[in-house]
Amino acid sequence: MRSLIYLALLGTSSATHGAEFTAKVIAVLDGDTVMVQRKSGLVKIRLNEIDAPEKAQTFGETSKRSLSEMVLGKQVKISSQAMDQYGRMVAHLDLNGMDVNAEQIRRGMAWEYSHFHGNKALVALQEEAKQVPRGLWALSDPMPPWEWRKLHPNVDGKPPVASAAITGNANLPGCGSKKRCSEMTSCEEARHYLTQCGIKTLDGNGDGVPCDNLCGSRK
Repeated sequence: MRSLIYLALLGTSSATHGAEFTAKVIAVLDGDTVMVQRKSGLVKIRLNEIDAPEKAQTFGETSKRSLSEMVLGKQVKISSQAMDQYGRMVAHLDLNGMDVNAEQIRRGMAWEYSHFHGNKALVALQEEAKQVPRGLWALSDPMPPWEWRKLHPNVDGKPPVASAAITGNANLPGCGSKKRCSEMTSCEEARHYLTQCGIKTLDGNGDGVPCDNLCGSRK
């Protein structure tokens, strides 16, 4: 029975990964999450490779407003990457040729959150926003949302997870068989396995920060 369930989930994940479709954005939940309307129903979309301030966090509402101005009520092209452990579709949004994910970074409305900072275009946009400074980078001490979530574990704010709904799916790019903090060699690797591979065991307290022994905590 477990094998059948696993195969069913794997099939769903494979079908979702790489899918492209167009849909209308009917709600913007925060600076990196929207709700779209498909014929089959509503779909919650988590923008891939970025992490915006939580709504209750400083600059959270500003980031949400920025995304709303861009996409609310509009048809967008959605390039799905995976389904995460919270049931959200992780995807890139395109609005008439504009990369919405990247635009949030360019405006200084979110942090770049690509795998090992491998998306050099996003890294460059973030550095540009810092230099201006633009958006949240104009704040005296902007706090990354993953650190804020650790300090506010009881506030609703789901961390970004660009992974399939199957814990430890070794078929995803860059995902091996590691499942424990003792197997990680750095905080970056631990964060990758949590956010890109869906290894929830690395985040025992559910605050969005993996392996406290490696990633520590904000004092």
